[in-house]
Amino acid sequence: MDPHHELHSHEIDAHTGIATTGHEWDGIRELNTPLPRWWLGIFYATIVWSIGYWIVYPSWPLISGATRGVIGYATRAAIADDMAELQARRASQAAGLTQASLEQIKADPNLFRIAMAQGKAAFGDNCVACHGVGGAGGKGFPNLNDDDWLWGGTPDAIQQTLQHGIRVATDSDTRISQMPAFGRDGILKRDEIAAVANHVRALAGLPTDAKADLARGRQIFADTCAACHGPQGKGNQEMGAPNLTDAITLYGMDLPTITETITNGRGGVMPAWGPRLDPTTIKALTVYVHSLGGGQ
Repeated sequence: MDPHHELHSHEIDAHTGIATTGHEWDGIRELNTPLPRWWLGIFYATIVWSIGYWIVYPSWPLISGATRGVIGYATRAAIADDMAELQARRASQAAGLTQASLEQIKADPNLFRIAMAQGKAAFGDNCVACHGVGGAGGKGFPNLNDDDWLWGGTPDAIQQTLQHGIRVATDSDTRISQMPAFGRDGILKRDEIAAVANHVRALAGLPTDAKADLARGRQIFADTCAACHGPQGKGNQEMGAPNLTDAITLYGMDLPTITETITNGRGGVMPAWGPRLDPTTIKALTVYVHSLGGGQ
């Protein structure tokens, strides 16, 4: 052995008082500080534990699966069992909902509680993306918390809307209404649109353009809009025509937005949930939406 190396291996570091290993790099000597025994003990125990885990539990991937282990446990199988148990429990709870009418559900505290729980879950899974977590909606999506409804806010009306949607081409019972594109289709000229747009603002008690011809707008409204929205602009839930006097609209009541609506029309679509959700879930969702605060 190199005497110089032997010398270094027995040297004591002056700063720490720990012997060196004899290794040196660029004047830096390595201290001989082995790992603590408690740490080594834990490390070796984890090795033993891992070997035991490989034997007892599924762990090694195979071409079409994994080793099953001695006990044959699998989280996927456990989840499947839990889901089956949950579905069985829900089925027993939902049995009453299936047979009861909407009025009976609202009158029975136990059925109402079950319907609210299932309806809230269904709303979170299917409706939140458009209507928001609390049902407050947004531009182009109705607020379900107020008492302003295009097609009615009774339980039966809500169930009909949920079941068949709005403007769904593949559903013969879907809700259908049509706001004409008065400007794009050449029905009204630009100055006529400006006049009737200001009249709509006036119906809602909102400020109008000082130069607007409100008398002309009132006449144009009577000739072209009153058939759907009513002479006073109160709307018509039979046709899905909104009430223009409450300043609540899907797209906004500012003058540019009203002008855009009159010019190009509107035609939002709501999915028909009947083909996607079972009747009991539709019923529970109806109860939940009706309870948000805007039900009639």
